[in-house]
Amino acid sequence: MDDKKIYEMPFSKIYPLLVKKALKKGRTVDEVLKVISWLTGYDASDIERMLNDATSYRVFFQNAPKLNPHRKLIKGTICGVRVENIEEPLMQEIRYLDKLIDELAKGKPMDKILRMEA
Repeated sequence: MDDKKIYEMPFSKIYPLLVKKALKKGRTVDEVLKVISWLTGYDASDIERMLNDATSYRVFFQNAPKLNPHRKLIKGTICGVRVENIEEPLMQEIRYLDKLIDELAKGKPMDKILRMEA
């Protein structure tokens, strides 16, 4: 799938996939919300509102209230690509979220996922 298709996908179609991945591995919706909030600055009511409208993934990240500065500490691969080496800024933000959800699904402790030791 090309980047433009991903950018224009509604957040409401992507969010359930993120939740499903976490739930399948015994994590919770609240933990998914916490990860998204940590990364973007959105609160649960903001996220709920975007799930009920046609917010694209592009707009979701472009309008994020406060992208966490510690997100740059997220390292590793997602879909075979190192997130720290992604040059396209929007795709890097998307992959940061993917990586955080992967870490959540793999059972990593929340304080490590949220880079609290930073």
